[in-house]
Amino acid sequence: MSDPPRSLHNDDRFTYADYLEWEGPERYEIIEGEAFMMSSPTVEHQTILGELLVQLAIFLHDKPCKVFAAPLDVRLFPEEDRSDDTVVQPDILVVCDKSKLSKSSVDGPPDLVMEILSPSNTHKLMLLKFESYLNAGVREYWVLDPEEKRVQVNILEKGRYSSSVYKKDAVIPVSVLPPFSLDLKTLWEI
Repeated sequence: MSDPPRSLHNDDRFTYADYLEWEGPERYEIIEGEAFMMSSPTVEHQTILGELLVQLAIFLHDKPCKVFAAPLDVRLFPEEDRSDDTVVQPDILVVCDKSKLSKSSVDGPPDLVMEILSPSNTHKLMLLKFESYLNAGVREYWVLDPEEKRVQVNILEKGRYSSSVYKKDAVIPVSVLPPFSLDLKTLWEI
């Protein structure tokens, strides 16, 4: 096994096959062949993640869709030979097509992705994720900003994302999981 890349700002391009060879406690995502080291989440981040996971798990009990939390590899454009160059670990994801669930990864776009911002998220990384989720066909993509207490919801319509921003105590319907909705007040007050 090889070490993970020492520098993430070079011209090296990586694949899922490379990613599987990396050792060490660090976690990475690869987007369009570029590796991004993931920072350890904060207590606030994990508290929000836990609340989202619980609410979604309760709603999805006895339904065909399944909810998962990071770390779990999501191969947005899977290749049989593992030459795909985009592997992400969304904070929360919902998959309704069980054929996308392999033993160790989700192979194809989830129906719902929720990302919780942290100070280490760069504008470049978030833009790359937005484009990757759009191009892969993720039907609904949320970006939760705990600092600003707001959520950007992106819903796939005719090959583009239609975006809405919700603040503080809004109640947000989850379009891919009707009639489920999320009350933001319960999220920020935990």
